[in-house]
Amino acid sequence: MVYIWNDPSDVPADFGPSVVTFGNFDGVHRGHQQVLSQLIRSARLAQAKAVAITFDPHPAVIHRPESAPELIMGLDDKLEALGELGLDAILVVKYSLDLASLTAEEFVEQYLVHCLHASHVVIGHDARFGRGNSGDLETMKALGEKFGFDVQVISEFGSEGYPLHDDGGTDRRCSSTWVREALQEGDVATAASVLGRPHRMRGEVVHGAARGRALGFPTANLSPDATGLVPADGIYAGWLVDQAGKRWPAAISVGSNPTFDGVSRQVEAHVIDRPKEAVEDFDLYGQTVIVEFVQRLRGMVAYRGPEALVEQMRLDVDQAHQLLAGR
Repeated sequence: MVYIWNDPSDVPADFGPSVVTFGNFDGVHRGHQQVLSQLIRSARLAQAKAVAITFDPHPAVIHRPESAPELIMGLDDKLEALGELGLDAILVVKYSLDLASLTAEEFVEQYLVHCLHASHVVIGHDARFGRGNSGDLETMKALGEKFGFDVQVISEFGSEGYPLHDDGGTDRRCSSTWVREALQEGDVATAASVLGRPHRMRGEVVHGAARGRALGFPTANLSPDATGLVPADGIYAGWLVDQAGKRWPAAISVGSNPTFDGVSRQVEAHVIDRPKEAVEDFDLYGQTVIVEFVQRLRGMVAYRGPEALVEQMRLDVDQAHQLLAGR
């Protein structure tokens, strides 16, 4: 069981000692996973608790909202992904201007020392923290000497899952930026290779224009406030996970339905292997579902009328079914 605390006051007074790291962890990609695996191993060797501090909202939302990056995943999915790695606890710190005003020493003393009783702190070579990002690795080492914790420096990891060479090598560093770039290009396969799992969105199924049902391909439409970065427009093979946890193969459409002069972007999933004996009873409305993107099949195209669109949709569903078979 992983403890999730939404405020430092939630942490038991007798908690610790702990091995701690901190970061945004957007996407919880393979680089994050390698870092946290190291942290967990260190915690087990030290007979301490493995703890990650993450921030909500993303700091850029507070400091530069006009250019803040789109989040790869919502907070619920991030906490679920972090929890699956084997951490003992996650502290979600509300990011605010007050938090940003803390000096590096104040942040470390309040959160790492007094709150979590850190015996070890795990950070990267380029870590920055405290007011104006004034704290760095050398700052942390000095604070470790002052407050009595060890500092463990971690390596950056590339797409092959191994530490990068000092010169950077030919491997690209796993990063949230790389995942965002891939998704914005519709390259969900590359995004999955960096994430270590398919990219997902989570949201409530809402009523749409019902065009898919009229055309013989009913879809589950995600609410506009669904979490997770929306990939580039196109048709994808993937999965829909219903509220009961059952995974269904799906053909997923992302776009504005140009054949019907649509304007707003929608994410809608056609479940391929629905129970034929109860098609009308297969009702996902109101459920919170997960949509996972496995591979892009094609871009979004405006067709000359419904007949041409239906023919293409049949081909898309067949291709998605073949691609997902046996997975």
